Amino acid sequence: MFVPLTVNDFLKRAETVYADRIAVIDEPDQPAAPFGPLTYGELAAAARAQAAALDDLGVPVGGRVAIASQNSARLMTSFFGVSGSGRVLVPINFRLAEPEVRYIVEHSGAQVLLVDPELDGPLSTVTAKHRFVLGESDDIIFPTGRVGNEWTPDENATATINYTSGTTARPKGVQLTHRNVWMNAVTFALHVTMSDRDVLLHTLPMFHANGWGTPYAITGVGGRHIVLRKVDGAEILRRVEEHGVTFMCGAPAVWSSVLDAAATWDGPIPGRDRVRIVVAGAPPPTRTIERIETELGWEFIQIYGLTETAPMLTVNRTRSEWDDLSTGERAKMLGRAGVPALGVDLDVDPSGEILARGNVVLESYWDQPDQSAEALAGGWFHTGDGGTYDDGYLTISDRKKDVIVTGGENVSSIEVEDVISSHPNVREVAVVGTPDERWGEAVTALIVTDGTVLTADDIIAHCRASLAGYKCPKRVEFRDALPRTSTGKLQKFLLRQDFWVGQERSIKG
Repeated sequence: MFVPLTVNDFLKRAETVYADRIAVIDEPDQPAAPFGPLTYGELAAAARAQAAALDDLGVPVGGRVAIASQNSARLMTSFFGVSGSGRVLVPINFRLAEPEVRYIVEHSGAQVLLVDPELDGPLSTVTAKHRFVLGESDDIIFPTGRVGNEWTPDENATATINYTSGTTARPKGVQLTHRNVWMNAVTFALHVTMSDRDVLLHTLPMFHANGWGTPYAITGVGGRHIVLRKVDGAEILRRVEEHGVTFMCGAPAVWSSVLDAAATWDGPIPGRDRVRIVVAGAPPPTRTIERIETELGWEFIQIYGLTETAPMLTVNRTRSEWDDLSTGERAKMLGRAGVPALGVDLDVDPSGEILARGNVVLESYWDQPDQSAEALAGGWFHTGDGGTYDDGYLTISDRKKDVIVTGGENVSSIEVEDVISSHPNVREVAVVGTPDERWGEAVTALIVTDGTVLTADDIIAHCRASLAGYKCPKRVEFRDALPRTSTGKLQKFLLRQDFWVGQERSIKG
């Protein structure tokens, strides 16, 4: 028997088994009125109503619906109301600048654009055939009691298009199928042992690789979602205490902010011996891992993956063989990217690039066949990361693509270089990632001018007109020249190596 795997499976089970259980507690402090709390029965009804609204708007199966929003219950509902009705959800990074958001909406061909109230002004020039502000148009977007047309499930249909920075100046749209996101969510839940007793605090932006699959996974097991709109270390501790949180995900910078807040927290740290956190984006220093387990008393789990892999490829979680190790020794073991997740095959090619194969790998890049063919050449996904794969454990040592990971966000160095190069007084520029204790890597611009005296503030202000704040350089240095090969190719590895000398890890690409 063959039954298609779709995102509807998660919500259908939750509604069947846990209809009267609170599913989502929305962010209370937001410009729109909170959406809920919602039980799983109410969440399923809201998703069906959203599907009916898309029917009314004439959005066909396969039509794209873009949403630019900070974490919210309305965004979470859309993972089911949009994708679950056969349309394609395009979650947009709310930190992006107006030109970047416009490109994504236009490139994806979105017929509907849903915008957070806080973004309505900054994105006022970005539009689509239908444009609505979340919270102000609930009677249209989530019409009470309505039920949409039934969609014939297709696990190979595109569920989401997630735009990611990479080797090009423009972001690429990662097409993830229902099968991709289903497999990722289920294997993620298996490896981190999710259950109906879990309470997830959404410290990870839901737009980011679909919240790593947690909107689906926690729903499928009947756990509770607590929506957090803005990351703040003290607020995270407060909500862990208030809601009995057991599970969170995020980049190393999130946990650094929690450690900072814990230093002045009044009373016992909430969640000790109860909370599990999943970390990805960049391997944190061993000392940070050790502090999470000793000062917070939370379990540290590391994963590795990319938006293109839905995202989980590997998982590193403490195992029984490490029970007799000291905290410091165990932290070193946990600093590796980890072992393959169930259903994932890994390899390293002769050049040292990490290759992956599995049901979580993207279908293709949206409307970019050449990039798709290159990324999937030979039946493997080419990650662009370099590393070693020994004794079943993957260790990341190098990024071969021009990608900087800062605070868990991918930044294309080429995109930043293009913007800086447009400054009339910049003759040459190289953008590299340099070590940063809080963010993992800092976007650093090395610039040769035409002789005009420029300041770092001049360059950063120029970037802010076109780029999201996290993509703008945190550090700017002016040089007399940049190293090049005899053929004129920029030698970025020479620029990076001085910054990384003596560091615990060395990301060279």
